[in-house]
Amino acid sequence: MAQRIMILATNGFEQSELEKPKANLEQAGYETAVVSLEDGQIKGWDQDDWGNKVDVDLTLAEASANEFDALLLPGGQINPDLLRVEEKAIQMVKDFVNAGKPVAAICHAPWLLIEAGVVNGKTATSYHSIRTDLKNAGANVVDEEVAIDGNLITSRNPDDIPAFSKALISALQKQQEKITEAA
Repeated sequence: MAQRIMILATNGFEQSELEKPKANLEQAGYETAVVSLEDGQIKGWDQDDWGNKVDVDLTLAEASANEFDALLLPGGQINPDLLRVEEKAIQMVKDFVNAGKPVAAICHAPWLLIEAGVVNGKTATSYHSIRTDLKNAGANVVDEEVAIDGNLITSRNPDDIPAFSKALISALQKQQEKITEAA
């Protein structure tokens, strides 16, 4: 059975930061599911205007971290700002982190990690405008295309998507190896 990755997003996600990692994961043989606050479709933000719509596979109320192997958090300014005030979204982030499953956040999505209280003492990166937020939450902030600390994977912007996707796929492979060894 293919490993499953939850993509938690809502309206205003940065289009490339959802679509490209999703495509990279699926091309590598992983199953993805878009989880959002409501069913139907959510609309992306494509640089400076509204972009494509994406189908929602499950609502946040229907989803459980137990059913997935990793969490992908696309950025954009609007998307994580809307999600970080949703208690169920923050709890979902905590559930993945506490279970030791890979959690990958790009651009402004580390706001969700900050809100979940999981970056203190961790090395992380983000879009430049929220690095002070990360630092104030206790993170060791770096300016690198991808920062990996335990099960947290963070990147800065759409230019980092190849390295971001590669880091998440590598974490999923390591996770599968551990499961295989334990069996």
